Amino acid sequence: MTLPLFNDQLNDTFTLYEKKFKALSDQKRLHIMYELTQAGELCVCDLTDKLNLPQSKLSYHLKILLDVELITKELRGTWSYYKLNKKEVNHLLSEELCCLFRTNDGC
Repeated sequence: MTLPLFNDQLNDTFTLYEKKFKALSDQKRLHIMYELTQAGELCVCDLTDKLNLPQSKLSYHLKILLDVELITKELRGTWSYYKLNKKEVNHLLSEELCCLFRTNDGC
């Protein structure tokens, strides 16, 4: 029996995208991203009010989005301000990612 060749770089790429898409697979996190898109930037207190979530649950979702770089955080004094990472979001929606799964048959 012949084992298929294992490509570490490809596996790392798939693992990275798996984490990013898992982060996107939750309605609360999508709602956070939507609110950031609409406002441009929001502090935790604004997000707590808009999403009607306790700060502990909101922090959990923000950490997941931060870990995969879908949002950014800037500290100003004691407040954290969040923005959508447009470059990363655009990359996920781009031709570059789609080409990983496109065949050469013109589909």
